[in-house]
Amino acid sequence: MEKLMQYLWQHKLQVRPSMTTVDGCTLQIIDPGRLNADSGPDFFNAKVKINGETWVGNVEIHVRASDWYRHGHDKDRAYNSVVLHVVGVNDCRVKVDDGRLLPQVELPCNPEFMNRLAGVRQSSVTSLPCVTTIKEMPTLYVADWLSSLALQRLDTKVERIESLLTFNAGDWEEAAYITLARALGFSVNSEPFERLARSVPMRYIRKHSNDLRLVEAMLMGQAGLLDVAPDANPYTQELKREYSFAANKFGLVRPGLQWKMSRMRPANLPHRRVALLARLVTDRSSLLAHILSITSLDDAMKIFNRRLDGYWEHAFTFSATGGSPTIQAPQALSRDSVMSLVINVAAPLLRARGLHLNDFSMMERAVDLLQSLPAEHNRLTAMFDVADLHPTNALESQALIELRRSYCEVSKCLYCRIGHRMLSREAMYQKK
Repeated sequence: MEKLMQYLWQHKLQVRPSMTTVDGCTLQIIDPGRLNADSGPDFFNAKVKINGETWVGNVEIHVRASDWYRHGHDKDRAYNSVVLHVVGVNDCRVKVDDGRLLPQVELPCNPEFMNRLAGVRQSSVTSLPCVTTIKEMPTLYVADWLSSLALQRLDTKVERIESLLTFNAGDWEEAAYITLARALGFSVNSEPFERLARSVPMRYIRKHSNDLRLVEAMLMGQAGLLDVAPDANPYTQELKREYSFAANKFGLVRPGLQWKMSRMRPANLPHRRVALLARLVTDRSSLLAHILSITSLDDAMKIFNRRLDGYWEHAFTFSATGGSPTIQAPQALSRDSVMSLVINVAAPLLRARGLHLNDFSMMERAVDLLQSLPAEHNRLTAMFDVADLHPTNALESQALIELRRSYCEVSKCLYCRIGHRMLSREAMYQKK
């Protein structure tokens, strides 16, 4: 309720030209102030006129006036700068720490608007209640919001990379390695893949970068995939011996991963993905440099879509017979899977590196790369078909995914520009 009151105050949706305080003083809202997401008063630097006198300061909002005392604001000097107390229920008068009686205005939320908001938030989880609003909005307005969402999603991935750099003392190769490993989990197994990469740091891999078999053994062993591998298979016997050596040498601690494999197509099982990761981190002197060199999907296909030879040329998993000749194409990934790696690895690393080097052109390359890719088509983007929002490239489809994930599914309609437009119309209508 308090969040809703803040929203209505911030956008002046319940503000009327002629208002009075609970004491009968005339009140005019010149500027509602800036919303404060941290501790302290709810709005900073507001400007109001009370009985013709202009006051500049902060505004505090409560559902009930008595919440002022319940929250301990009467003993907090940070609230001495409050010039107006906005309440839903005027159940008492309050004073600030210096004893001054605080001007107070009652602005109860309209029950019909609250019901409307509750209905929208509930339905947004499974459907798109703002379809009509989207269709009525100017194309430029929608395009601007989607552009912001696309960059918001990209920058969230950049923040993850920056946290990896902080954790690993600025080691960019390590950050690229963990980012790639996580992406190879393709959402379903992203967390186990990231934990796997963290358990086998690049400094261990660098010591044996010319020994693919040992690196694969380390990764397979840490993944726990060798535990269920049959001893009758000569290849798994060799991997187990190599893993035992590496575990003793580096003091490897198994992370105890929980892999999701039920109802999964054989090609999507983690075994071949781990085998691919081993190849990608051993056949190049700098994984980061190769990823940053990607300018198109074709470039990415050459780097990520490696041919798995040897045992994995004909195997999806470990078996007693040493593989099945049912695999027609030994390449590890499909074109769509490679495109996912460009979206979740190459573009974020480009933007993160550009930010680090203050290289604007590199940051722009990340956006250009996403715009060069075809749009993703999945259940999330399909939700917007009814609103005639059809992405033409990956940057636009990423925007729709961000909108769905970060706003619709978590019922943050108040913070969505589309939801705000729809609900503000409703609030204005109720006010009239």
